[in-house]
Amino acid sequence: MTSSTAGAAPLQRGTRASRILVRVLVAVALVWTLVPLGWMALSSVKPSGEVTAPAPDVWFGPTLDNYRNLFTGSNNLWPYLTNSVVAAGLSALLATVLGALTGYGLARTPMRGKQHLSFWIISTRMAPAAAVVLPIFLIFRFLGLIDTLPGLVLAYLSFNLPFAIWLLNAFFAQVPPSLEESALVAGCTRWQAFRHVVLPLTRPGLVTTFVLCLVFSWNDYAFALVLSGPHTQTLPLAAGQLVTQTGIDWGQLTAIGTVVVVPMMLVGLAVRRWLVTGLTMGAVTGE
Repeated sequence: MTSSTAGAAPLQRGTRASRILVRVLVAVALVWTLVPLGWMALSSVKPSGEVTAPAPDVWFGPTLDNYRNLFTGSNNLWPYLTNSVVAAGLSALLATVLGALTGYGLARTPMRGKQHLSFWIISTRMAPAAAVVLPIFLIFRFLGLIDTLPGLVLAYLSFNLPFAIWLLNAFFAQVPPSLEESALVAGCTRWQAFRHVVLPLTRPGLVTTFVLCLVFSWNDYAFALVLSGPHTQTLPLAAGQLVTQTGIDWGQLTAIGTVVVVPMMLVGLAVRRWLVTGLTMGAVTGE
């Protein structure tokens, strides 16, 4: 009894030390991530003269002039914001819908080499943007899709869809086929079983896929730079236009950075319950 207690004491100390280490690492990661974002948001409401002051000042009179100049001045941000919302939102929605249909078919179809097929699908997502942007540009120019929102949606869909298929395939593979068989015995069609049984059970995966695809498209710069034009430029391109040879408008740049970051943070907070559930399920395992 005494030896058992003595052996448990080092184990408890080791467990306590590991928990403390994990908390320290999490705290460091939070500071590393949140301090730059907080400083950017703080700088966006500073007067223009204090943003680039040699000695940073935390106590200042906040102003919304930087945001006002973004949305009402010569650099009107509304068209860029509209293009980003439409292109990113529509491409994420299409990727989730098509990825759900394809991922379900891949998970439920008995076939040889399914693992190789799954890896090939996700491997198309591994190609760097610089390797595919030129062929896509040539194809889109031939089809007349340059400087159009459908062209941006298709471009974003081209790198979101493989990821969506791979991710949702793992979620559908975890749903027991017996549940669908019971629905079929009860008189449901295959489509009704998929809609009323499988989709509700994989809702965290659908939400996770949509949010991740939305973030990928929202933050894209390479495809928007090559495929967009005067009428379809997005928020990342608007931020790049504030960096000129004559100087950098740091006040408006931090303001537009905040405009880019805050919507995705709000989306993540709104669906955090589904997002955490989806990321902690078996969504990273392939079939």
